[in-house]
Amino acid sequence: MKLLFSLLFLCTAVWMPAQDAAPASERTAIEFKDGDKLVLLGNTVFEREQRYGAFEPRLALALGDTKVSVRNLAWSGDTVFGHARSYFGPPEEGLQRLSGHLDMLKPTVVMLCYGSELAFERLKGLPDFLTGYRSLIDLIRAKSPGVRIVVVAPPPLVNLQAPLPDLTTENKNLSSLRDALRKFAMMQNAFFVDWFELMGGVPKPGLASKSLTENGVHYTQEGYEKLASKLVEGLGLKMPEAPSPALENLRRAVIAKDTLFFNRWRPQNETYLFGFRKHEQGQNAKEIPMFDPLIAEGDATIQKLKAEALSQARRP
Repeated sequence: MKLLFSLLFLCTAVWMPAQDAAPASERTAIEFKDGDKLVLLGNTVFEREQRYGAFEPRLALALGDTKVSVRNLAWSGDTVFGHARSYFGPPEEGLQRLSGHLDMLKPTVVMLCYGSELAFERLKGLPDFLTGYRSLIDLIRAKSPGVRIVVVAPPPLVNLQAPLPDLTTENKNLSSLRDALRKFAMMQNAFFVDWFELMGGVPKPGLASKSLTENGVHYTQEGYEKLASKLVEGLGLKMPEAPSPALENLRRAVIAKDTLFFNRWRPQNETYLFGFRKHEQGQNAKEIPMFDPLIAEGDATIQKLKAEALSQARRP
């Protein structure tokens, strides 16, 4: 493991821009500004968040009057190299597609969660992973100068009854990955969230008495509620205690907005609209930007429901 950490410093360039405040890696909370555009970028654990709508409502309430829009660009099975986004081409094609989406969104804050696949690869790919991660952050910064970066460690896995496998070794790998990501975030002047430890760290020996996952890997709705609360905590924020009906209304509005945005950036039959078969249905591509005003309306609804929830909430 010492060798892997040595390789971490060899394969990761130090990037430290001029700062008026303390480096992001030394702060206990990330500062959100009114009008910020937050993009979630990662693989399965972030992509499935839009199914449950757990994070954005809690973040919105924790931010109070500060208005922040959230867009989920995560893609199940994706890597820092863009494998899942590449469709029919090499990973570079996936990064080109991501580059276009970053141009469209112009984020001011990007939160990344990558590396869960290394749990099953015994960290042998860690040096290449960190090099790819650095290149991905370089791409984000090139597209959005001044963007604030948040690096999130993947959450732990859960041991369930047979025939599901024992994931003790994989959790130890995730623990080591977390340590590497902490150093990596510091070198990239990025804010670091230890989601792994916030969710309990390496589980104690034995089976979970109550699982927050479907299969030891993919979290349930209850699991996402805890994931979201811990993620907000990891950002250094505190969520006021809002009544359940108000929080549920906010959650439903977030899911509706996320569904619209998903269809905006990952429409069905994209090959027919924009790809090598666009000669068949390419004329319909003009309808995709029509989602934008609907998404803006969704943001407005979220802000309205947030205000209502805050008026009923008890501050921590």
